[in-house]
Amino acid sequence: MLSVAVIGAGPAGCMSAINIDKDIDVTLFDKNIPLKTLLPTGGGRCNFTHDSFDIKDLVKNYPRGEKFLYSVFSKFGIQNTLDFFESIGIKSYTQDNGRIFPVSNSAKDVREKFLQQINHCNFIHEEVISIENIENGFSIKTNKSKYFFNIVIISTGGKSNYKIIENLGHTIIEPCPSLCGLVTTPHFTNLQGVSVRNCKITCNRKNYIGDILFTNDGITGPAIFELSSYMARENFPYKITIDFINQDIDWQDLFNKNPHKSLKNIVSELLPKSITVELLKNIDLSIEGCNIKSEIKKDVIKTLQNNVFNITGTRKNGETVTSGGVKLSEVDNKTMMSKLVDNLYFAGEVLDIDGLCGGFNLQNCWSTGYISGQAINSKINLKK
Repeated sequence: MLSVAVIGAGPAGCMSAINIDKDIDVTLFDKNIPLKTLLPTGGGRCNFTHDSFDIKDLVKNYPRGEKFLYSVFSKFGIQNTLDFFESIGIKSYTQDNGRIFPVSNSAKDVREKFLQQINHCNFIHEEVISIENIENGFSIKTNKSKYFFNIVIISTGGKSNYKIIENLGHTIIEPCPSLCGLVTTPHFTNLQGVSVRNCKITCNRKNYIGDILFTNDGITGPAIFELSSYMARENFPYKITIDFINQDIDWQDLFNKNPHKSLKNIVSELLPKSITVELLKNIDLSIEGCNIKSEIKKDVIKTLQNNVFNITGTRKNGETVTSGGVKLSEVDNKTMMSKLVDNLYFAGEVLDIDGLCGGFNLQNCWSTGYISGQAINSKINLKK
């Protein structure tokens, strides 16, 4: 019987294993428990995909991998994913923002349903140290033993030991953090934990709209995650501009309508009071609306709607996804097989593909996992 090794029992690896015919010997290698990385997704609720059913719209949510994924999603797209989840007993619902969750709101439930589908597979809880391409297959060395398999799928995620893959002849785009918080200068330590809704962040003539959260050394939140994804391959430092109000305001009219209100109270109707005090600390906040002159108004507008921040790095251990991985031009997007090494396949975030928040990174795992599994079935059946 032909044997397949799946290196990495995360979402992509398990999806690959599920889709390989049961008469093929499949073994999953992972030093951790299978699908451990699925448990924290969606805040534990498992936002497993998004309702972007049009492929042209769907691929726009991938700063890296857009062109590669056209073929991938045409073979296994959003509806295919929903049908698959339904087939293994996972009903779903869609939030107003397009994010799709299991009705159970439980990543643990999704994990259990997946594991039921691969209970016929072998699991080896060992760390793979090397993979060598030899005659008729691959020699796999772990921290405990050595194995031989005819076919290998590498699905080790974005924080892989890429040296193993480089030794097989593949080019690795150096991984770096994406979907992460950013370190700013200056810091706003006094605002740690304070959030502002619906801000507009501008960088390189592109706008990002959403909530932000101040940290001890910078900023995070949905809008910042999106920004960090698109800027993942840029050099630090770079500048961003934040509009904390993100609406058209006639400031002079606002001051005129509140002649005896302090500047602090006027602005605090638009922003949290702590933000007002911190950002406008160089302005006399006790001044009343009727006494606010042109220069003060300009300072208020510049600080609240055109505030320039220097971004000096990413927050440590804050990334949920990495940008980088196996160079896509070296992988066949119709089968997920290496163009350099026969019978070597890739699936998931080990590839140079990363998406925005909202279920897009898991969708990459489901689609590439499905295609790799089905491609192996087709190849083996042709040989029979």
